[in-house]
Order: sequence, then structure tokens, then C-alpha cells
Amino acid sequence: MGRRPFRCYRYQKNKPYIKSRYCRGVPESKIRIYDVGAKKAPVDLFPFVAHLVCDEKQQISSEALEACRIAINKHLVNTVGKDAYHIRVRVHPYHVIRANKML
Repeated sequence: MGRRPFRCYRYQKNKPYIKSRYCRGVPESKIRIYDVGAKKAPVDLFPFVAHLVCDEKQQISSEALEACRIAINKHLVNTVGKDAYHIRVRVHPYHVIRANKML
């Protein structure tokens, strides 16, 4: 049995379901590195800043955030070099997504 496609869980219908002492057995976040690139570089070194903001209240899985970070990191290393950028993932997946198994 496979997992459902994530389009089934895109929108958050109820209040957030977070990991707590009552909700145990939740897998850890898949995001391994939150800062990538030139971490100790001053802010004035980079001429461009970009923020990705969603207008709707949606759920994003930690797997999708990690895949996005890896793809952006690989593209920037190939185009501008290893020390010419800094990426920071500022979200943390606190919300537990209870995915139902497909029958």
C-alpha cells in the first residue's frame, strides 16, 4: 500500500495537530540543514534578498521543504558558486499530518 498524494492534504481544515506528550510516535522532520551557503557572511555582501510567502493557509510537508532546499542549493552552487549565497529555511514543520493509508 502506498501513500496518498499530498494534494489530498494541501489545505488545513482544522486547528493544528502538533506533537506533544499526548501525541507520541510521530516521525521527526526530514529537514536536516536549515542554513546553507555562506552562513557567516555579513548581510551587506549580498545585493539581492528574496522571501517566499504563501497567501493561503496551506500545509507543506517536511519532505517537500527538504526537496526544495536541495534543488535550490544545487542550482545556486552550479550558477553562482559555493560562497556567493546564503539560504535559510525559516519554517519548522510542527503540524503533524495524519495521512490515511490507501486501500
